[in-house]
Amino acid sequence: MIWAKGVRRAIAGTASAGLCAGLGLATPAVADTMVVRASGPSAKSYPPGSKLSDGGSLLLKAGDMVTLLDAKGTRTLQGPGTFGVTAASVARGNNVTLNALLDTKRVRRARTGAVRGNVSDGQAATPKRPNVWLVDVAQPGALCFADPATVLLWRADASAPASVRITSDHAQATASFAAGAAMTAWPTTLPVADGAAYRISLDAMATDIRFAQVTPTDPGLETVAAGLIARGCDAQLNLLVDAAEQAKN
Repeated sequence: MIWAKGVRRAIAGTASAGLCAGLGLATPAVADTMVVRASGPSAKSYPPGSKLSDGGSLLLKAGDMVTLLDAKGTRTLQGPGTFGVTAASVARGNNVTLNALLDTKRVRRARTGAVRGNVSDGQAATPKRPNVWLVDVAQPGALCFADPATVLLWRADASAPASVRITSDHAQATASFAAGAAMTAWPTTLPVADGAAYRISLDAMATDIRFAQVTPTDPGLETVAAGLIARGCDAQLNLLVDAAEQAKN
């Protein structure tokens, strides 16, 4: 997509710094609005994690869709048209839900329910993790964690007891879910460390994950999102963005 005059220059000097901030690294002051999703004919010009200056604007083509996120929430822009970056700020709706989703210190107190999913064609909503740092046993790929001491396993269907087998090239362990329990402790015998890879087996399902550590400098939406983007934790980013969208309703 084509950036309006001034925005391209702002991104060039702030995108990398914004991603570093999400990892807890020292960076100069940057804008607080970032791209978290982009689709359409010019999506490659809007890489997730790009930081935007408040005074800039975006010129979108027909078929383009860009979701921006800041400390207050999200806004999705659809082309064609010209949109101001500052106007992307919206009042956050459900602070309680978002705070619980992002909390790095009280993961173990997260409720056993889940963030609501999308409902279509009369189908029930798909349960989603109530905290972004939980390990979804059915979600493969990179799994970002902030505090190794609070890592828990989470499952969407808690109706029956279940046993989970977790293996790596050098070790293995098991974890058990009680009937009605959506969460259980990650085995203490298996290290939670940056780059550690494991296969999680539950019934006939096997899921491969790789841990990636992030150290958010604060629990804000944009800071956590930057860290997730930098480490490739796409599923957690989508959970965060979806929750921010729903909080406006």
